Amino acid sequence: MKRENVQKMWIADQGDGTYKNPILYTDYSDPDAIRVGEDYFLIASSFCNTPAVPLLHSKDLVNWKVVNYIMDRLPFERYEKPAHGCGTWAPSIRFHEGVYYVFIPMPDEGILMCRTEDPFGKWSEPAFVRKVVGWIDPCPFWDEDGKAYMVSAFARSRIGFKSMLYITPIAPDCSRELDDGRFVYDGHATQPTIEGPKLYKRGGYYYIFAPAGGVATGWQTVLRSRNIYGPYEERIVLRQGSSPVNGPHQGAWVDTPGGEDWFIHFQDVGNAGRILHLQPMRWVDDWPVIGGNDVDGCGEPVLCHKKPDVGVQYPADAPEDSDFFQGEKLGLQWQWNANYKESWYHLGKEGLTLYAQPCGYRTQLCDVGNLLIQKWPAPRFQITTCLYLENLDEGDVAGMVSLGGCYTALCAVKKGGKLYLQQRTGNWTRDDEIRETVTVAGTWEKEKTAEGRGGSDDPEVFPGEILYIRMKVYDAVDISFEAGISKDALYPVGRTTQATPGRWVGVKAGLFAIQEGPGEGGSLRAGYFVFEPLQA
Repeated sequence: MKRENVQKMWIADQGDGTYKNPILYTDYSDPDAIRVGEDYFLIASSFCNTPAVPLLHSKDLVNWKVVNYIMDRLPFERYEKPAHGCGTWAPSIRFHEGVYYVFIPMPDEGILMCRTEDPFGKWSEPAFVRKVVGWIDPCPFWDEDGKAYMVSAFARSRIGFKSMLYITPIAPDCSRELDDGRFVYDGHATQPTIEGPKLYKRGGYYYIFAPAGGVATGWQTVLRSRNIYGPYEERIVLRQGSSPVNGPHQGAWVDTPGGEDWFIHFQDVGNAGRILHLQPMRWVDDWPVIGGNDVDGCGEPVLCHKKPDVGVQYPADAPEDSDFFQGEKLGLQWQWNANYKESWYHLGKEGLTLYAQPCGYRTQLCDVGNLLIQKWPAPRFQITTCLYLENLDEGDVAGMVSLGGCYTALCAVKKGGKLYLQQRTGNWTRDDEIRETVTVAGTWEKEKTAEGRGGSDDPEVFPGEILYIRMKVYDAVDISFEAGISKDALYPVGRTTQATPGRWVGVKAGLFAIQEGPGEGGSLRAGYFVFEPLQA
């Protein structure tokens, strides 16, 4: 597998001055974005995965790279283990007087704030703006008089109600609230499930951009008022219409140095998660009109469009996906399934080493913290990895995993001094009685004869210390595996499973090493993890 032959799975930039939507076929949920000079920065939810809250950078709103994370770990003990659906929800990013601020809601703990003067460097440790349960989607705002405010929404699952927006005065340095604030909008009658508010000001109007109607089937609403506390007028400015883009949901209004306006939002496509779209935007009678084919001020998503005019044509690019594990740090495409420890892994000249961590036999893989995972980069692809098994100890289990609501993994198991391959499948959203562990046999005898390998006559015993695994993802649904002892001869193993999304997250793929026996555990070494197109 040669590094120079690797290609990105999804490129939105068409190379002719246009782009196609989505601009990122990747689960960057609940995006918010800003422009600072000629630079664009975007953040997204990451729930219980760490590092937490990815930061992406672009020069043209189409070609993005992950450049940092806002928090290295989540600052609460409960996240030492996976906490599905909890953690960081719908953060916001703003720039004010030389400082970047990120507000991070954690619905069970409160609203946190991190800040920095260098977004590519170290961010401050998170500090509470408000310790509270059920407050979500906060966004700071500074008015012309220097006063600062925070708009937020509510999670019914935690606080008992939703569809309401709230504004709170805060200190200009975002360190605390100044008073209790007040409700400014009730969406129950016309904008049910209004949430994800972003507060702006233009031409004497305060604007709150906020999606309503539900993630998969909703629309983008804009509220406006001459007074920050309202009353607010309302208008739906973007909905699916005749397009195939369901529920165009929350996002961010950004502009170009030349004065163009654009809107970034997500679309929930199920297994691949919440993927990102870019829509042209214009103003008519002090209302924004987003997308194309607008009727009475409400547009619908465009599938392709001329790129934003930023004065320079930047090369087509996308976030990293494939990894040859070179360098001293993990690539920024990787996250762990919970708060991680440096002792879980090592990067060196021989690639990535994962140290098997203790794990109870009945623990489902979705509840294992040391899964090293990354988001899907496209709806259809295959991943090939080369794994070295010589340092696995008795009781170790290690391999490749597809992690969603329904998970499946192909793994090597050291048992009785021998290696076996197993497919482990389960669904954490249902009773664990459906969990299945099956030892799979392959056509290993052919390779043993051809390459002079010895080993057991039992076809279930894996006859080598190098394992190649290929995972195939068909149309964002079906997951299948191939495996072998030669990268040029991989054979189907196990059964095809159907992926399902996790709790508000898309399916991820990655590697793991756990110890289910009484020992301290050995290690798994990985040479590469490479994405390739999957032909129809």
